[in-house]
Amino acid sequence: MTSPDANVAVRLLAHSPASLKRKREAAKQLIESYYHQLTKGCGNEFCANGNCASCLGFEQLDSNQAAARALELYQTRAELCKGYPTKKPKLLLCQNISHGKFEQKDLKCVGESDLNVINSEKQKQGSFQDINYLTEEKVDEILRVCNETEDISLLVRVIGRIFSSADKLVKSFRKPEMQKMYVSNLPENSQANLKKGNKTITVVGCEDSLPCCSQQKSCGYLRQPFKPEELTVDVKSVRQVYKKLLVHNRIETALINALMYLSPDVECDLSYHNAYSRDSNYLNIFIIIMENPNLHSPEYLEGALPMFCKAMCKLPLSAQANLIQLWSTYSSIDIRRMVEVFQQLITYKVISNDYSCQNLVNEDDVVVAATKCLKLVYYANLLGGVLTLENNDEESSQENREKNSQQNFLIEGANYNKGARVDPLEKILNFKAVDCCQPVIPYDEFVNESLNNVLAVDKDYIFFKVDSEKKFSFLTCPFLLTPYTKSQGLYYDNRIRMFSERRITVLYNLVQGQQVQPYLRLKVRRDHMIDDALVRLEMIATENPSDLKKQLYVEFEGEQGVDEGGVSKEFFQLVVEEIFNPDIGMFTYDSYTKHFWFNPTSFENDGQFTLIGIVLGLAIYNHCILDVHFPMVVYRKLMGKKGTLEDLADSHPILYRSLKEVLEYEGNIEEDMMITFKVSYNDLFGVPVTHNLKDSNDEIPVTNQNKKEFVQLYTNYILNQSVEKQFRAFNRGFHMVTNESPLKYLFRPEEIEQLICGSKNLDFHALEEATEYDGGFTKDSRIVRDFWAITHSLPEEQKRQFLQFTTGSDRAPVGGLGKIKLIITKNGPDSDSSFFQLGQIPLQALKAFFAVHNASNLNVTCKLADPMYHHPDH
Repeated sequence: MTSPDANVAVRLLAHSPASLKRKREAAKQLIESYYHQLTKGCGNEFCANGNCASCLGFEQLDSNQAAARALELYQTRAELCKGYPTKKPKLLLCQNISHGKFEQKDLKCVGESDLNVINSEKQKQGSFQDINYLTEEKVDEILRVCNETEDISLLVRVIGRIFSSADKLVKSFRKPEMQKMYVSNLPENSQANLKKGNKTITVVGCEDSLPCCSQQKSCGYLRQPFKPEELTVDVKSVRQVYKKLLVHNRIETALINALMYLSPDVECDLSYHNAYSRDSNYLNIFIIIMENPNLHSPEYLEGALPMFCKAMCKLPLSAQANLIQLWSTYSSIDIRRMVEVFQQLITYKVISNDYSCQNLVNEDDVVVAATKCLKLVYYANLLGGVLTLENNDEESSQENREKNSQQNFLIEGANYNKGARVDPLEKILNFKAVDCCQPVIPYDEFVNESLNNVLAVDKDYIFFKVDSEKKFSFLTCPFLLTPYTKSQGLYYDNRIRMFSERRITVLYNLVQGQQVQPYLRLKVRRDHMIDDALVRLEMIATENPSDLKKQLYVEFEGEQGVDEGGVSKEFFQLVVEEIFNPDIGMFTYDSYTKHFWFNPTSFENDGQFTLIGIVLGLAIYNHCILDVHFPMVVYRKLMGKKGTLEDLADSHPILYRSLKEVLEYEGNIEEDMMITFKVSYNDLFGVPVTHNLKDSNDEIPVTNQNKKEFVQLYTNYILNQSVEKQFRAFNRGFHMVTNESPLKYLFRPEEIEQLICGSKNLDFHALEEATEYDGGFTKDSRIVRDFWAITHSLPEEQKRQFLQFTTGSDRAPVGGLGKIKLIITKNGPDSDSSFFQLGQIPLQALKAFFAVHNASNLNVTCKLADPMYHHPDH
């Protein structure tokens, strides 16, 4: 049995460098938390944790003993006390002393010399006893007084008082013009001017006299949508203040304690008192707190940050949208800092808990709260990136398509259709994640692999589809999940749909006596495969499109065999090879990019393009990898986007560079380039084709004034207008299969390409690690060692041929080759030889393939073992 240390090491080594760094930091912070608990305690006088210094009867440990004990507690994931703030009586004593309200009984522990010091400092510090808000200037002034007395106690008290009060923090760090406006709106008796030297400090009283949002609405005034320039808090000033404060450890402790006092009050105000509706400046609290650069430190992770995240989750949608709009203006450094805060909290909680089927990570309110907060940063990251807001008209009609009436007969069908399809934040922001072409920071930085390792996808999928209102599902935050985890969710969705179609078929057979086929059966001739498939699929799409969601079975006429996955794979492979054959003329092939593109002058009818769309959809639906090579713009268009200039960089790179040169040219374009609003090119047969980008028949010259319009029209023609007919048919076929799937909600265009085509990165060592052995073979068997030695020695191209030969694709599935588990077994009990077999694909030719490596006697049986890539009834 492996030790806990070994298990931890294996998990740490299995992830990306960014995830590994987060895990190490979280482990370090967790060990430090145990050490702090053993040496200083949690602060709870009634603590019952035997591993806490605050517990009665706890034997004090020296530093070495505490360090060793902390490691033991970390390995066993022992109970960790929630941190308690510094005991309030001491804080009240300090406040009473500063206010001159102490009594004799409070001074039993204070000597006369200390009283003299206090009395001498009272006059210097008395000016700050009634401060109700902070500015950078006030902080500087208090710091000067503290430096003079060489004691920061005054600043600690002020920081603790301001940062622990929602009302006081809302008033703090306002922009100068906003502060003046705020003070001028107060009644005269609420302003007190305290003069110190040549400066006048305005102490602001209660804010109740200001008109609240509800009062404004009653007067007929509707608050305009939030704009970052309307922000009242001075973010730059807040950052400067934190730099000055966090050099002192005592001040950081005061900030932690204050945040722990503040968070429950804020959560209560937002939950029960509609604090944001009464005053939109209440959002300033979250803006100020999130500027703290030390939020990810261990001291915050134990108690203060989880409480703050729970409070942030109580913000109404409008307030969350305002935060997103503000943070979208931040730099990549600032966004990355906020991402790290929430990611560190998630990782810290995940590795410090032992989740199981009875203790799901979905029920950890801290992880859920941190995830919801991270979603705000994710949308800010997208909104601050490069956006394309043009959408295809086809999308709305696809989304609004009526539900299949057959599914409504079943109660589980009605429940099954529940679940998020469009995030509420996207609606209120009038923005979709797919609108972002390039985010501020990469998508990968939002993926938390520690969470993916403990997530029970089957349970999470149920919450996503059925109990989304009662239980939190991480599928509603797909940015946190790896493509493999999301593909598991899609797998469950597809299989449930298939089984649902079977139940509906049984119901029709019982009620109406009809002999309805429970499967999608295709019988095709090899010599007329495209015609047979086209006719059959067109009939199904016309008569009953829901049949496309049934489990696929393929039969080649005149050939015996049961389709257990291999025949379907061969069918997909042969259809793709024939349709993408350049001789047919449906697609054009670019030898430079090695991509196919729709032929705008194709003579094929719409049915042919609909067929390839259906094939792509069926491949996703049946978890098959296709050898297709489309540019990324095709997948963006399938997600409802129009092609833009940036998409040309992938699909038509030479044209992209030419159009960029036109945009960037500083000379006289009309005289130097002499180009017009006309597109000229040769079709597949070499016939010249011209098209006017404008309706006028005149040759309109491109000038410096209209060059942007020319580039926009040219791009729109190449990517959208010229292939509109072909792509519309292709898109229609694709959505016949996937229209009710959460595909568009869970996956980005790049991930859909990986879902269809697989990954180009082949890690055969991961394949070897995932391989299982049977029939007497082990990983140390001679023939097995020879097999892997030969496989690893193959050049890259032959490795792809080997993978194509065994699995039907030269790419790895989503998640890598480690997700394809091979089973190597003997070919009979009395034989040391074996053979390759995968579904119905004959693989005896592998001998010839290995002959060049002197391994013609090597035969091994390999079967797909991962249920994710099994045929459903395999």
